[in-house]
Amino acid sequence: MKKPEFARILKFALPAGSLKEMTLALLKKAGYPFSTDARSYVPVSGDPEIRARMFRAQEIPRYVADGHFDAGITGQDLVVEDGAEVREVETFAYARQGFGVIRWVIAVPMESPIRTLADLKGKRIATEGVNLTRKFLASKGVRAQVEFSWGATEAKAPELVDAIAEKTETGSSLRANNLRVIAEIMESVTVLVANRKAWGEPWKRGKIEEIAMLLRGALVAESMVGLKMNVPRAKLKRVLGILPAMKRPTVSPLSDPTWVSLETVIEEAEVRRLIIRLKAAGAQGLVEYPLNKVIP
Repeated sequence: MKKPEFARILKFALPAGSLKEMTLALLKKAGYPFSTDARSYVPVSGDPEIRARMFRAQEIPRYVADGHFDAGITGQDLVVEDGAEVREVETFAYARQGFGVIRWVIAVPMESPIRTLADLKGKRIATEGVNLTRKFLASKGVRAQVEFSWGATEAKAPELVDAIAEKTETGSSLRANNLRVIAEIMESVTVLVANRKAWGEPWKRGKIEEIAMLLRGALVAESMVGLKMNVPRAKLKRVLGILPAMKRPTVSPLSDPTWVSLETVIEEAEVRRLIIRLKAAGAQGLVEYPLNKVIP
């Protein structure tokens, strides 16, 4: 007897900590709501084919690589740091403070005589990313002492170490601690990874690809809005000349043959400027609305 569809389960690892709220919000917009509370690491999925657990993002690459989970969401830098043998399915440009990338950099105190990577030879560097820092220095032919930092890394130079390797989104913490960047190790984004064996199974691969596509659509929608309006046919060409669009805007007839309804998707940052111009060009009844997903 054939098993029901919901008997097929994708084991999915979600990040606790700084990536948690943004990840859950985007997954909800993508159509995968998870309910949880501050004390629970077992979120309840709205999709019966997904069984999720929450862990520190640092642990997820290893758990996925070892097959404890079929897929997971973590940081690209953490995959590199762990050296995990996983399939990178999709990248997403968001981090703990919003949308964009984080950078791993090597920084020294403002007054330090260290100016270049070569000056780090024989020096001490504190970091939470020991492996990725060592790999980077080795690729540049620099031998330095790299030691693990349990946190508050910016406070350790110059009294305890000569330099630090740290991730930054805005650079504000580095500036606040009187540090300057001398090299960039890598840029990192959030990434959906899959276990290599699970990726080879058609159903699991299809499910993971589905999540990736819809999550990508939710992320794209974060910066876009829908805009619809009524336009006199006589002024349609002028209005269309103002509108940017992913594709051609949708134009539909109204009961009054001298008017049409126009609908399009645009960057949210452009709305304020465009609405004034569209109104002046003859558009009426302009309505702006949020989007959950934009799938190209």
